Amino acid sequence: SATKDSKLFTHPRSYGTFPRVLGHFVREQGILSLETAIYKMTGLPATRLGLKDRGFIKPGMFADLTIFDPAQVADKADFINPHQYATGINHVLVNGQAVVTDGRLTGQTGGRVLRK
Repeated sequence: SATKDSKLFTHPRSYGTFPRVLGHFVREQGILSLETAIYKMTGLPATRLGLKDRGFIKPGMFADLTIFDPAQVADKADFINPHQYATGINHVLVNGQAVVTDGRLTGQTGGRVLRK
């Protein structure tokens, strides 16, 4: 994915995939339950990739958490303006560090590249 200042093409899914699932397919269409959607975004990929300490909220797991308002979460990115952050995402913790607080980036990253 390109950086925000890049001249390269960025697909709207770079910014809006998960909020779109939560807003459109869960809340608006009712195609998935909230629990199923979250599992498909977290536990399922972690399990498939063999990441034993991620993907679930349990003691000893890394604290990667997104706190969102299910009634407000929505993707805003489109092909004209692909660099649009979603709405309804209140807080994000990566490895226990706040990277989004009150809907704003904190400047912290908290994460690192994972290798098997």
